[in-house]
Amino acid sequence: MPDTHTTDLVVLGGGPGGYAAAFLAADRGVQTTLIDAAPKPGGTCLHFGCIPSKTLLHVAEIIHAAQDAAEFGLAFDKPKIDLAKLRAKGDKIVETMSAALLKGCKDRGITHIVGRGTFVDRNTIQVDKGPSVKFQKCILAVGSIPAQLPLFDIGSKRILDSTAALHVDSVPKSLLVVGGGYIGLELGSVYAALGSAVTVVEMTPTLLPGVDADLVRPLHARLRAQLEKIYLSTKVSKIEETKDGVKAHFEGEADIKDATYEKVLVAVGRRPNTSNIGLDKIGVEIERGYIKTDAQRRTNIPHIFAIGDAAGEPMLAHKAAHEGKLAVEIITGDNGSAWDVRAMPAVVFTDPEIAWCGLTETDAKKTNRVVKIGVFRWGFSGRASTLGRNDGLTKVIVDPTTDQVLGVGVVGHGAGELIAEAVVAIEMGATAKDLAMCVHPHPTLSETIGEAAELLHGLSSHVFMPKKK
Repeated sequence: MPDTHTTDLVVLGGGPGGYAAAFLAADRGVQTTLIDAAPKPGGTCLHFGCIPSKTLLHVAEIIHAAQDAAEFGLAFDKPKIDLAKLRAKGDKIVETMSAALLKGCKDRGITHIVGRGTFVDRNTIQVDKGPSVKFQKCILAVGSIPAQLPLFDIGSKRILDSTAALHVDSVPKSLLVVGGGYIGLELGSVYAALGSAVTVVEMTPTLLPGVDADLVRPLHARLRAQLEKIYLSTKVSKIEETKDGVKAHFEGEADIKDATYEKVLVAVGRRPNTSNIGLDKIGVEIERGYIKTDAQRRTNIPHIFAIGDAAGEPMLAHKAAHEGKLAVEIITGDNGSAWDVRAMPAVVFTDPEIAWCGLTETDAKKTNRVVKIGVFRWGFSGRASTLGRNDGLTKVIVDPTTDQVLGVGVVGHGAGELIAEAVVAIEMGATAKDLAMCVHPHPTLSETIGEAAELLHGLSSHVFMPKKK
């Protein structure tokens, strides 16, 4: 490739948002260049996040299912875990998917440049060990990286971030997970299933801070049986490496002052990857590390757009992909488009899973918004009972005046697959009566959404609601 490359559109970052934007732009006839540090597209989600973690979570689910089978009269021997084969399976999945994305670039005529890009000026990006790329339009899709705390920067290989934890070289006898958010709980669950004695420490009073308490409760109950310890309202005040492992000192409500673990996983969230790419040089506005954008994902520099984790929370792959497509719509002339998402789904892939979209009960309380809530507990679900997993619940949140569905929350087996119906309902302006009158197949877990809506209209067959005098 020559020292200088000219393109109509450059996409900086090849994650779910970046490649979705590049693919759509090329499909619409835009000369497109995709710059990414990795040899193949996919970003953190495919290479170091969503897909590798879900591969491990699937293994954990199988192990848990085998254990839970005892109540049905089935007994299995303790699983023999071949870590090399497990890693190879995960690597193959990532390789297959990333190769397909690379082929997608080639099929569409996208110029794919491998390297880290840094802005030289508002129309030029310099790729390290690569060309200088001159562009007319740019979409920033630079993603996020694991947040780091200076406390844990002691130069020890026993201290892991979420990326390192996904490459299971060995199963530690003991593991301290710092952070009770979704990353910590997902990976903590995996290591517990593989045989580690896992302790989770969270500085707030609850696991999954910000998630509705009634959705977290069933997960917390199950984790208590799977994990060694869960310390809430507790923080790690000091960390030191010893000959036996890593000694952590605690402050707060933990019933111990210190303990030693073979390894420590720091899972305190992620931060936007907006440093050291020259944004300050060209004057892109940043707030708390995030790139500021308008409803069309345009920055303060009109021909530069920003999407995904770098452009603000929630940090979700599917959000990034939709933002990328929106930016391309604007670039290709659809100036009436704008970000207007009522129901952004979120899923915590623990066991049980937690999923929600739209208005949460927590947010309704924060804003003093009056709502009606229909809660259907899975103890009444035939399908949940046949699975031995009636520990879940489904709730539908509606406007008490219009009956319009504002939000839905689910905790239970397969919650992440169920939430899509709720997304469609909210985006289409459906009412709870609409959901209740839609025929759901029996016996399925999807019935729980209909049943929760039926409760709001006195139509439930399985839950007796005494009439008010």
